[in-house]
Amino acid sequence: MILPIVAFGDPVLRKKGEDISKEYSELKTLINNMWETMYGAEGVGLAAPQIGKSIKLFLVDASPFADEEPELEGFKKVFINPEILEESGEEWQFKEGCLSIPGIRENVKRNENVKIRYFDEEFSEHIEEFSGLAARIIQHEYDHINGILFTDKINPLKKQMIKRKLTDISKGIVKASYRMRFPK
Repeated sequence: MILPIVAFGDPVLRKKGEDISKEYSELKTLINNMWETMYGAEGVGLAAPQIGKSIKLFLVDASPFADEEPELEGFKKVFINPEILEESGEEWQFKEGCLSIPGIRENVKRNENVKIRYFDEEFSEHIEEFSGLAARIIQHEYDHINGILFTDKINPLKKQMIKRKLTDISKGIVKASYRMRFPK
């Protein structure tokens, strides 16, 4: 089932997510709904807060970037209760966007490498290192489960320039090709 994506301005996007256990109610259904929602919105990542759940869960599918980084072909993962252990390498800029903030894309600096501990959908624990666009997408989604948005990481002048657009999004004055839930 495709779920509505929570828009900028909703308090759930600013909450730190809580750990979940393998007994979390309807976890498999939730993950399947998140995949369907993400693909329906043509995203490459989706975090639980973006569908209104303040839990530590996100998923990524970096396959659309396989033309730029061939190793991303088939790169599709679920991250439960993740913890970034290390960010390393040069910082590099990339124009990021977010399903919760439609129509806005801005340069964000992130480290090129990330080492992360997480559980997959079977609750098997992993410690892995990722680089390039995979690391960037993971860092972006990890920020979501910690109440951080990509707009928090752009330079102050750019942030001032998009302030009105952000306010409009929070009021529901935005066009998106997918269903959204706006703050009351």
